[in-house]
Amino acid sequence: MKAWVVRRNGPPDSMTFEDLPDPGTPPGMLRIAVEAAGVNFFDSLLVAGTYQQKPDLPFVPGAEVAGVVVGVPRDSGFEAGDRVLARVQADGLGGGGYAELAHARPEDVLKIPDSMSFEEAAAFFINYQTGWFGLNRRAQLQPGEFLLVHGAAGGVGSAAVQLGKAAGAVVIASVGSAQKAAVCRRLGADLVVQHHEQDVAQAVKDFTRGHGADVVYDPVGGDAFERSTKCIAFEGRLVVVGFASGQIPQARANHVLVKNYSVVGLHWGLYNERRRDLVDECTQELLRLYSAGRIAPLVSRRVPLERAAEALSDVAAGRSTGKTVLVRARDL
Repeated sequence: MKAWVVRRNGPPDSMTFEDLPDPGTPPGMLRIAVEAAGVNFFDSLLVAGTYQQKPDLPFVPGAEVAGVVVGVPRDSGFEAGDRVLARVQADGLGGGGYAELAHARPEDVLKIPDSMSFEEAAAFFINYQTGWFGLNRRAQLQPGEFLLVHGAAGGVGSAAVQLGKAAGAVVIASVGSAQKAAVCRRLGADLVVQHHEQDVAQAVKDFTRGHGADVVYDPVGGDAFERSTKCIAFEGRLVVVGFASGQIPQARANHVLVKNYSVVGLHWGLYNERRRDLVDECTQELLRLYSAGRIAPLVSRRVPLERAAEALSDVAAGRSTGKTVLVRARDL
């Protein structure tokens, strides 16, 4: 099978595209012919060796795929030919999603509706699970509240904009360019602020008539976190999702106390480990919202598997919007 392999940690172009021997199917795992694979920012951190999880070298990166089941263990509940999405592990040379074949545990695989394309399915799971847990579980977002989303045109951010609107919030999107601003307007954001040209904190205060943002969804960190603390509302919740800026901010406890807001962490992987019941509940709610047309993965770019290093470089540098998806060249 053809796959991208990380043999040494480094930037995306340090990966190599190789023809690997068939690794075989590990016991108890489903074998999936990959039709589409999601490209996530944290994939670049895994490749660089700077993520909190560090797979042993060599490994195939990629955490989410969609495709067709071609091998099933007994009593798995799946059959050959099922259309599925799956969360896979960048673990060794037979696990990750940047490949023609992937393997996943049955509990990490979901049959997808006929109406959902493989590209949408590859963009559906991680970003929307993260958004749902961050906004609904951790921040307890309520209808009518003001939600500020940083990095709002990216994969994680665009999912949060849609989920915020579905929850009945008034959504403020913070972006870095006019192109990304247009994306957020199409997603339904009520206010879009270009942070290179406008004072985000002041724009939020003006738009909310001094109230501020009840919930801030921050996958960026750095200056975005600091701007958030200047416009967060009384009893606001600042949800820390990640650090796409490369800068990890420091929360000032005295400021948290004086302004009476909460800084809330969100690591979705811990729910997957400790509260699978909530993950299953979230999955069903997301499918309901998808079927109702309330959310739809923003697949902005379809790239052949052979160009995965280029695609990951663009995502890592913030040059992409929505979700970039790798597909087989014949599907373009």
